[in-house]
Amino acid sequence: MSRYPELVPECVCHTDVVVNIHCGLNIDGSSKTVASFETKCNYSEKSHWVTQPDRQLVRLSSVALFGGDIAPGMDLQGELVVKNAGGSDTIRRIYSAERARNPDGTVNFTKLELI
Repeated sequence: MSRYPELVPECVCHTDVVVNIHCGLNIDGSSKTVASFETKCNYSEKSHWVTQPDRQLVRLSSVALFGGDIAPGMDLQGELVVKNAGGSDTIRRIYSAERARNPDGTVNFTKLELI
């Protein structure tokens, strides 16, 4: 059994973040948080525009890369809270998520595109 290279190693993950995964709604209409965990990631704030299928433009503000699968078996919807040094936290909504897989089917890294 061969081992595949880790494309997002732990040594490049320096940003403290909290990932809140939402699924469904509470009685008051707010999003229901089903999982929340604190971890480190490789966070980059380079914005670009993407076109949705209905021809609307959406501005993506940042990308977060995590080594491995951050939430096995779960749909990645929700928000990411970036812990800044000054105590002010930045909250970003998850626009899309991608799990890059190795040829044997295991997850090499997880990419979250954020609004």
